[in-house]
Amino acid sequence: MEAEKTTVAAPITFTEGAIKKLGEIKAEQTDALAPYLRIGVKGGGCSGLSYLLAFDQKEDSDNEYVINDIPVVMNKAHVMYVLGMEVDYEYGLNTRGFTFNNPNATDTCGCGESFSA
Repeated sequence: MEAEKTTVAAPITFTEGAIKKLGEIKAEQTDALAPYLRIGVKGGGCSGLSYLLAFDQKEDSDNEYVINDIPVVMNKAHVMYVLGMEVDYEYGLNTRGFTFNNPNATDTCGCGESFSA
């Protein structure tokens, strides 16, 4: 009897701008040992937690997702901090870079890169 495969819905979404920029970054990447996009949180920043977004390897404590054809890994313990979050990339004059619209954030700093939950 075959083992039943369970598909878990991704806890985050990407906007078209984020998908475009991630594709550009991935195309420039030469490290074949980092095939996954890692999304998570880490301690630090002016509000207590900051976002983590980098290409990396999968670890034993990770959940794996495919979001818009992008292989994504996330530490299982980080899911509760980013559930429902939307990742965007802005190309504006005042704001350029990845932005995180996180419904779990109770407070964010002015730069938008750290939060408390």
